Amino acid sequence: MTTELLSKSALQNSEPVFGQMSFDDHEQVVFCNDKDTGLKAIIGIHSTVLGPALGGTRMWQYNNEWEALNDVLRLSRGMTFKAAVTGLNLGGGKAVIIGDAKTQKTPELMKRFGEFIHSLGGKYYTAEDVGMETADMDLIREVTPFVTGISESKGGAGNPSPATAYGVFMGLKAACQFNFGTDSLEGKSVLVQGIGHVGEVLVDHLSQAGARIIIDDINIERLEYISRTYGCSVFEGEDVYSADVDIYAPCALGATINDETIDRLKAKVIAGAANNQLANEDKHGKLLLEKGIVYAPDFLINAGGIINVFAELEGYDKAEIKTKTENIFNTTLEILQHAKINNISSHNAALEIARKRIDQRLRSQKL
Repeated sequence: MTTELLSKSALQNSEPVFGQMSFDDHEQVVFCNDKDTGLKAIIGIHSTVLGPALGGTRMWQYNNEWEALNDVLRLSRGMTFKAAVTGLNLGGGKAVIIGDAKTQKTPELMKRFGEFIHSLGGKYYTAEDVGMETADMDLIREVTPFVTGISESKGGAGNPSPATAYGVFMGLKAACQFNFGTDSLEGKSVLVQGIGHVGEVLVDHLSQAGARIIIDDINIERLEYISRTYGCSVFEGEDVYSADVDIYAPCALGATINDETIDRLKAKVIAGAANNQLANEDKHGKLLLEKGIVYAPDFLINAGGIINVFAELEGYDKAEIKTKTENIFNTTLEILQHAKINNISSHNAALEIARKRIDQRLRSQKL
């Protein structure tokens, strides 16, 4: 394409793709476009050092394409460290489809997206994320084998949300053990922000553990349903971040720990399912450390989902999925202790361990 064909606004946009804040030596970024189905998607492959990149597809109505690009870069990078710190032989990848999942998702769009995945030859495996369902993965499976999280009736491990929630619950208990001296949640107040597939299962676990649960979500009908079902309270204050609770569990979108919210937090523990909870990893991780707030690294404790879908590639059963997910408790406790001994943020402590494993594999490959 010649420069004469580019719009004036495009020429004036000097933001570099490779210079995006979230770009961290990604191996490959694939832009997928199909006029017939209306598909506009981006696949980010951060690393394949430990194995094929695996990560879910998110369908979301982004404000603009730069926002979508930044999201897929941040998410795919997080998947690399999630797999590494959990001990899985997987790399990190993620995909986003730009659009409204409620009105623009069609079987034809899903299958066309699957064809783009197939063109990568197994370098990237997808799974479900926000805006996607197990049924969507079944559709993608019709055109490519490089998809996980398909229905159990079709030989898959099914919806990964329960495993994700269970891992978050294990990480949350470990953070409580570290901070309060006990992993008992009896009487502890927990604010769950976001009660989608994962958030609801987490609420169920917390309820059974005797926690006092407060829920927050933009969907009023959903709030009323979860409140009735599990007997929990709906947050009614003006500022959810300044809620006087023991534990804050962000389970919606990321970056809720940021310049505007961090000084208002009263929770002693942060442990939730959302990806990329720290808007700025170094800055906000350090601030949480200084404030004495125990943060269970999101890419560690929400790894139950990737453990669940990895079972399809490795062929292990539900019992082993549960065992591997329960081990998130031990890993979280080890990382929090490592962070305390070395006076570093828990996020950086988890990154250290993940990067060490990746570096060891790189060195072995060069021998």
